[in-house]
Amino acid sequence: MTDLDSPTPPAAPTGPAISVHLFAGAAAAFGADTATVHGATLQQALDELLRGASDEAARVVDRSSFLINAVACTDRDRALADGDRVDVLPPFAGG
Repeated sequence: MTDLDSPTPPAAPTGPAISVHLFAGAAAAFGADTATVHGATLQQALDELLRGASDEAARVVDRSSFLINAVACTDRDRALADGDRVDVLPPFAGG
């Protein structure tokens, strides 16, 4: 067996551990309502969340709003710290 035949181990997580809570269509697209990812910024956390996700999940996240520790955030470069919570809120229909 050569090195080319060996599967490449996944990269070790880097950055702080972030708790992601998915709501409505986001939870449906991911098939779960929570996930733990690692990332130093909101964008890095979202990138890890989307790694291997479906195209539909990516579309939902792209249209979503975000809360970090219950505060609205539109800056995907916002720094995250270990234990932060990110809520992914897709657009909701109705009033």
